[in-house]
Amino acid sequence: MIVSTVEIGNAASILKLLGDKTRLTMVKLLINHDCCVCEFVEIFKMSQPAISQHLRKLKDAGVVRENRRGQWIIYSLNQDSEYYPLVQTVLDHLPSQDYLLEKLKEQGLRISCE
Repeated sequence: MIVSTVEIGNAASILKLLGDKTRLTMVKLLINHDCCVCEFVEIFKMSQPAISQHLRKLKDAGVVRENRRGQWIIYSLNQDSEYYPLVQTVLDHLPSQDYLLEKLKEQGLRISCE
């Protein structure tokens, strides 16, 4: 098995990004689900600009990617990133956060941005 290594400064930057509870939860959700900003706004009860700022930081670091679907931008975990193995290792040690999306769905707030 080939294990890729990440330069320690880059690893520190990624871990610092993931050190924020909101961003860490976003990334954990994105490991199994694609989400749009509007869903994160409902989950975290934060403003759209605040959520977008978190996602921009994750995108700039290459941790997440965005895909435009019509007027919507859908976010997913960037599995092609050189940092993905590091991120995945961290996420493997965390409990699922899928209940947050289930709660949205039960409240009729799981938005299909199609």
